[in-house]
Amino acid sequence: MAKLAFLGLGVMGYPMAAHLLRAGHDVTVYNRTTAKAEGWVAQHGGAFAATPRDAAEGCDFVLSCVGNDDDLRSVYTGPDGALAGMKAGAIVVDHTTVSATVTRDLAAEAEGAGIGWVDAPVSGGQAGAENGQLAIMCGGDAAHFAAAEPVVAAYSKATVHFGAVGAGQLTKMVNQICIAGLVQAMSEGLYFAMKAGLDAKAVADLVAQGAGGSWQLKNRAGTMVDNQFNHGFAVDWMRKDLGIALGQAKEIGVALPVTAIVDQFYADVQQLGGGRWDTSSLIQRFRAMNGEL
Repeated sequence: MAKLAFLGLGVMGYPMAAHLLRAGHDVTVYNRTTAKAEGWVAQHGGAFAATPRDAAEGCDFVLSCVGNDDDLRSVYTGPDGALAGMKAGAIVVDHTTVSATVTRDLAAEAEGAGIGWVDAPVSGGQAGAENGQLAIMCGGDAAHFAAAEPVVAAYSKATVHFGAVGAGQLTKMVNQICIAGLVQAMSEGLYFAMKAGLDAKAVADLVAQGAGGSWQLKNRAGTMVDNQFNHGFAVDWMRKDLGIALGQAKEIGVALPVTAIVDQFYADVQQLGGGRWDTSSLIQRFRAMNGEL
């Protein structure tokens, strides 16, 4: 078993770090709010550190799941950053969804210190993290990926290496692009079903068994009909992710017209006060437009 640090104990990182401890690893956690790290240790065991550098000291792997590009830089760079405490030969496994640019910049800095970097954003949401059933898309040196794969197996159902550093982040962009289009289509279809006088849940159950089926339809249609949006990935975070994807698309000369439109629809949801609602709350736009909110 390995000596690990886990940086970031949000809705994803908190259960992911616990899976690592249950798998038998020696785990030290760090969180910007120290009380959260203290609570994690009280619940699960292990240890916590006051800085990323202290958490990373002597570790074989440092894993992270924080908020955005700036958060990622803050936990890895500077005198108290994790890179300052890591030993040569150690490997970073970063699960944060960030830009490919910051990933490559930090990986280059790590490489200069003899430290490996695997970008490994995840899909599966809070439930996937809690149940240890995340899909993990990875970029980085093949040897670093091979070393990290048995570690992240503690909370993954599928882990795939897509290429050099940054490939994991690019793949996550594809994931978010697909989800955005799916959820908008579901919102239109379900609202149409309700206004047409159909049993929208029964319709969704049937459609989910045919060519229109998806994880989103199977797991979110019922809650969308019932106005329940407190159980998953927040709109604020989805807009952050779509902004990254749209920025990358502009850089490589790819048009994403549907994604751009749905991003603005999510902005409408934020205006309704739904920034912390689950991403399936796109259907609330239709209710708002029809005076139902």
